[in-house]
Amino acid sequence: MDNNRHFIFDIDGILVSSDILTVCFACDYEKCKGACCIEGDSGAPLLEDEETFLEDSFEQYEEFLTPEGKAVLNNQGFATMDFEGDFVTPLVHNRECAYARFDEQGNCLCAVEEGVRKGCAQNDFIKPISCRLYPIRVATLKNGSTALNLHRWEICKDAFERGAHLGIPAYKFLKEPIIARFGEEFYHALEAAADSMK
Repeated sequence: MDNNRHFIFDIDGILVSSDILTVCFACDYEKCKGACCIEGDSGAPLLEDEETFLEDSFEQYEEFLTPEGKAVLNNQGFATMDFEGDFVTPLVHNRECAYARFDEQGNCLCAVEEGVRKGCAQNDFIKPISCRLYPIRVATLKNGSTALNLHRWEICKDAFERGAHLGIPAYKFLKEPIIARFGEEFYHALEAAADSMK
């Protein structure tokens, strides 16, 4: 279900765009090859504790970084401030994330996540939660409120088409990271809001 009528739900003080509940989405990695880690005008937003983890666990995922990514982290640090004043992952040549790596087929992968999968990183952290939540974007409004919106752009066109084909709303596809960031009660409230729109 996708239409031009949008609503805002207030769930536990978090403003949620109805797009998240109605628009279908399912990553189609075979087609995009991780383009969201390459394209864009800044790095992935970081929470304060994520920056700390990335620094403290550097040796656990260092081997999976590209030489260029490692050089950027050594020169710029594990986070940098973007043009909006947010702390984000540094970029290599203002393009791919410094934590990105590439396999032999040219697929873009996350070096930090690779470290977790190989058992190097002993922590529940997988990779920045903003990456795991994408295309849901978390914004802090001027009044301090948190807002969740669905971001749409050309590189994810196949993912929206795949989601529509499979009939998977974005919030269901992103259940795990939503719960990791906001908790199970919040997710159940999302389900109730989605049911109310049917």
